[in-house]
Amino acid sequence: MITKLGIIAGEIWHLLENKEKVTLDDIIKELDSPRDIVLMSMGWLAREGHIVLEGDTPNHVVSLRKK
Repeated sequence: MITKLGIIAGEIWHLLENKEKVTLDDIIKELDSPRDIVLMSMGWLAREGHIVLEGDTPNHVVSLRKK
């Protein structure tokens, strides 16, 4: 499971590199992965400080954190 979350986290990272801001729903559609797996992977990225979540639930806007 941890490996799958890491793979999806990498896919989210690459998606966000190519698009400045993306909604949560668009990420789920683009990756064609189960919502719960995408959310866990985004939590991983958020906890490590790699992404920024903006807006209200249920459809946050996600972007990579600028260094």
